[in-house]
Formats: sequence, structure tokens, C-alpha cells
Amino acid sequence: MTNVTAAARDNAEWCDAMCRAHGSPGTFTAPAWTNPTRTPPFYPDAVTLSPEATAADVLGHIDAGPGASVKDSFAMLDLPGFEVLFEAQWIHREPPERREPAIAWEVVKDAATLSDWEQACFDGEIKGLFLPAILDQVTVLCGREGDAIVSGSVLSPREQVVGVSNVFGDAPWEGTLAMAAGLYPGRSLVGWEIDPEDAVRHGFTTIGPLRVWSKIV
Repeated sequence: MTNVTAAARDNAEWCDAMCRAHGSPGTFTAPAWTNPTRTPPFYPDAVTLSPEATAADVLGHIDAGPGASVKDSFAMLDLPGFEVLFEAQWIHREPPERREPAIAWEVVKDAATLSDWEQACFDGEIKGLFLPAILDQVTVLCGREGDAIVSGSVLSPREQVVGVSNVFGDAPWEGTLAMAAGLYPGRSLVGWEIDPEDAVRHGFTTIGPLRVWSKIV
């Protein structure tokens, strides 16, 4: 499995975990993960898993009406009626070494802390996206200064890699890498960034482009 394929699969698993927490899991096939029900905000209705995926593999299995979105993991699709919302880069990093972060980091384990984490992550603009059920499926991390959550991220562990997403706050990569090294030693990290510069400074490399398509209203 190539790094891009592993990253795309991990991202699809993460999207499915979020949908499952909201009561609407999707379906995995060889070409793509798809969800016939409109997914939570910021999460695509489909993620391609193979460079051979076609528009039919995707559009025939989702609600392709206004508001639909597709993560084109290999930047190879042509989706009639859709436009490119943004382009990004998959990122990969060899397993990090365990180091002590500058501030205290911890695993979020309860609903109240998760609510505080969501408040910090989205500056209070998004509420109820991260439901407590997600804590059984991924590892949500937060960094604190005193009692305040000032940074955080999400780790989605798989057999071969650990996905990194929702990285935010003050110097978040140092704590994320330290926690990943301690919790999942020896595993490479994957993810995606619109602007990968900060991740690259922390040992990641860009490994391929992706596009997110949105249905034209």
C-alpha cells in the first residue's frame, strides 16, 4: 500500500468514524468510501480510495444534490456539476521520537472535556460536531496551559499508520508528535494540509495532491 493510498484509507476511516458517531456510517468499496446520507459539516460525502475510481463510483452512491462534497484523494476525477472547492497535499512522517512537550498534553476522555476541546478548536463557532461517541473510535488530544485548552489534535490509529487531523492552537505539532510517539510507538503518521509548511517543519513530507469538490448550486 502506497503512502497516499494508506493516507486516503485512514482519512476515509476517520470520516466514517465521525459519521458513525452521528448515526450514519458510510460504505467501503474498493474504489471509494461513500455515504448516501448527507455527512456532518466539514466532512465529505465520499473519499476515493483508488486512483482508478471514476465519477460513477462516487456520484451513484451519494446524495449528489446541492451541498454534496467529494474528496478526490488522487486529484484525478472529473465530476460534472461540481467545482473544486480547494486543493491540498497529503503529508507523511516517519515515526516520531518520544520527547517531552513544552506544555502538558493529555487524552480527552469525557464529554465535558470534549466540549471544551471543540470550543477551543473552532473558537466557539461550531457546537455539537464532536459527539462523545467519537471518543471510542479515535484519540482526541489537548494541550493545556493551566486549566485552559490552548491546542489540540486528533489521532486516528490504523494497522499501518496513524492519521493526524484537526491540529490547532499554540505550537500544536510538538505536542501531537510527542503524544503519537508515546501512544503509538513505531507507527508512521499521515494526514493532509492545505498549507503543509508547518507540518514540513516538523518532519513531514508532502506525498501527493488531493482535491475537494463541491456541488455547484
